[in-house]
Formats: sequence, structure tokens, C-alpha cells
Amino acid sequence: MAIGEAARAADQPAAILIDEVQYLNDEDLRALIVSLHRISQRALPLLMFGAGLPQLAALSGEAKSYSERLFDFPAVGPLDETATRDAVRVPIEEAGAEIDDDALAEIAERTEGYPYFLQEWGAHSWNVAPTSPVTRQDVVSASGKATAALDASFFRVRFDRLTPREQAYLRAMAELGPGPHRSGEVAAKLGIAVTSAGPLRTGLIRKGMIWSPSHGDTAFTVPMFDQFMFRKMPDWRRGSGEGVRG
Repeated sequence: MAIGEAARAADQPAAILIDEVQYLNDEDLRALIVSLHRISQRALPLLMFGAGLPQLAALSGEAKSYSERLFDFPAVGPLDETATRDAVRVPIEEAGAEIDDDALAEIAERTEGYPYFLQEWGAHSWNVAPTSPVTRQDVVSASGKATAALDASFFRVRFDRLTPREQAYLRAMAELGPGPHRSGEVAAKLGIAVTSAGPLRTGLIRKGMIWSPSHGDTAFTVPMFDQFMFRKMPDWRRGSGEGVRG
């Protein structure tokens, strides 16, 4: 409210940008929604842009029932084929080099259009290529380094926030493929009752590891995490242990 009042006094609009909104606790999320509702009612020149994982709309609705009337929730997914190719090709061309179509197709397939993965594959392919243009073989050669970089940072940061039982839940999900999967299928693969798996699933949704695209379905929030779980827990079998440490 104070920012909105200051913006009106200065006769200047203001914007607040918040990332990872899904990590706000219930009290803070409710307070944010109530404040923005009052700002709207008073027509203060303040906008809020928030980014978060797909469960954000549901979390907002649980926090305050009127949030669906207060906010728009546009979906931001993977880049389409044209944008995926441009995201890699344009910076390379601006640097005075080229990349062939087969290399772009290989990067698009491996990254599934996920923007951060495009950065990793693009950077490592550029570093591996001895000359211009960057070729498909350069991309293939760079893929091991790109995957290792993701495992050491992007995926590892998420994995290290999990309990051993949560690790086992995601490893069981990985056995079923990229998803989405029915919650009962994951529980069966894990070897426990659906009622016992429920709290694990809820905790993983809260941690931003999985989300529910429709009632009873469960999916990873980032692509390729199922493949990472195979690399991280290669010897896991149902009943062979809860998770890994170290």
C-alpha cells in the first residue's frame, strides 16, 4: 500500500516483480493478495507481475477465493520450434558465426524448448565447435558437458532439498516416464498405499518438484528430471531403500 500511495503522490506508475511466488508461505501469500486487492479498489498506480510454477493458480485460490478475479494466470511453457531455433541461432549470428539446421534440430530435441537448457546446450556447443558453422556433431559432442552442468547445478539444487522418501517418490515417477502419471500408478510403483503416498506428493508439490495438471495426475515441473533421477539413483528398486545420501 505504501508503494502505491507513493506512486500516486509522485504521479508515476510503479511495478513490483516477484519470482518463485509459489514459495511464499500461506500467510504471506494471503497478505500479498489482500494488499493487491485493496490497491485495485483504491485505483493506485501499482502493478504486480509474479512468476511461479503451474500450481500457483491453485495456491492463490486456496489462499483467497477471489484471487481468480483479481489476477490473470497466463501459461508460460517451452518455446515453440521457431523461437527455440531463433534463441540459439540469433546470438551465434550476431557473433559473426553460423549454425546449421541439423544442429538446431538436435538442440531443440534435446532441450524440449526449455529456455535455460537452451542456454546450456548453446554455450557448450559453441565452446566445442572448432570452426563455423556449429554442426550437429558439435552438439552431440557437447551434450555430455551440458548434461553434467545441469546435473551439478540446476538438477542438484532441487534434489538436495528432498528427503530420502521424497527422492524415492520421484525415482518411482521416473520409472513411469516423463508423465503426467496417475497418483495411484506412482504409489504402486513405489510399493505403498495411495493414502501413504499422499503426504509425500503434497510435500513435493509445495517444494515445486511436481504439479498436478489435472485431478489425480502428477507431473514433473521441469523437463528431463526423470532422466536425472535415473542418473542419480541408478540402482533404485522398489523396496531397495528410501533414497540416497551424499
